[in-house]
Amino acid sequence: MPYWRISSFYFFYFGALGVLVPYWGLYLQSLGFSPAQIGQLLAILMGTKIIAPYLWGWLGDHLGHRMRIVRAGALSTVVVFVSIFWLTDYWGVALAMALFSFFWNAILPQFEVVSLHYLGARSSHYARLRVWGSIGFIVTVTLVGVWVDWRSPAVVPLALLLVFIAIWIASLTVADPAPEPHPQEQPPLLTILRRPAVIAFFLVCFLSQISHAVYYAFYSIYLEGHGYSKTLIGQLWSLGVVAEVVIFLLMHRLLHHCNAGCVLTLSLLLATLRWGVIGWFPQSLALLLFAQLLHAFTFGTFHVAAIHLIHRYFVGRHQGRGQALYAGVSFGAGGAVGSLLAGYLWQGVGPRITFELAALVASVAALIAWYWVAKRDLA
Repeated sequence: MPYWRISSFYFFYFGALGVLVPYWGLYLQSLGFSPAQIGQLLAILMGTKIIAPYLWGWLGDHLGHRMRIVRAGALSTVVVFVSIFWLTDYWGVALAMALFSFFWNAILPQFEVVSLHYLGARSSHYARLRVWGSIGFIVTVTLVGVWVDWRSPAVVPLALLLVFIAIWIASLTVADPAPEPHPQEQPPLLTILRRPAVIAFFLVCFLSQISHAVYYAFYSIYLEGHGYSKTLIGQLWSLGVVAEVVIFLLMHRLLHHCNAGCVLTLSLLLATLRWGVIGWFPQSLALLLFAQLLHAFTFGTFHVAAIHLIHRYFVGRHQGRGQALYAGVSFGAGGAVGSLLAGYLWQGVGPRITFELAALVASVAALIAWYWVAKRDLA
């Protein structure tokens, strides 16, 4: 298995998130956009995940050659993103974000299928590959935080362009795996999607990302408003992902002792706690550090358990669309709806209530995960 080549792709792909998630909101704020407008623009970024991954997943499932699709998407992202350097008005930025994210959001689900194909029967070791994405996030969020503090948020687009170029170069190094024959008799995709556990799983993923949206969209702005430097903000983001790295290294053991539905439930209960702590105690650095350590569970264990379930629910020729649906329903629809709501709530009722509502959404998702996903796994 080409471990380091696959790992390098994850490193740079999630390195891009290390620029986008903490600092893109600050960049948009520097252009003079309001919280509601920032929420709308970030919703566009998430919203393209609803359509793009499924469209490209369909192509991958029917045409094969998934790495060709990944390379084309990565190169198109670079070409389209260059336009952002000349755009400062709302509609121009919105169009550029819609176009570059359409290509960028489509490539990860296809690459996940390639990674799981190379892993074969060792799919529980997926986290050992994915951990390099977290390391990439840590590196970029730390370096760009120092750069932004030194210069200004105006450097964010250049940092992101450099990482997008690195993603494309990394994609050139990974070969398409030899195709495996799929069973001729497989249930239609709609039959799988009608299963109660699958419906509940996607609802849980949708609600989980709604609860995370205020954190992704406004955490940096929130901390800056309470007097924290951009360097410290970057370090707090990094701490969360360091905790995620540790849990990724242990996940293959955890999944041997605990079913994936139970892991989802625990992750969401800890998300409820995390959003409450951030909303109520922004002045306490110690509690913010504690909340960031919970990222190991609210994202790390949740994501690996979700990938594990997707790999179980969608097999053979449905794999690409299964990964695409996961990306589209959770990070796409959930992220878009959550970003829109977070923007309006942040402007209308304030940060604390917005985080409280995020905690409420996470708790509802935990109940659904327990009764309709975890219990069915235990039965």
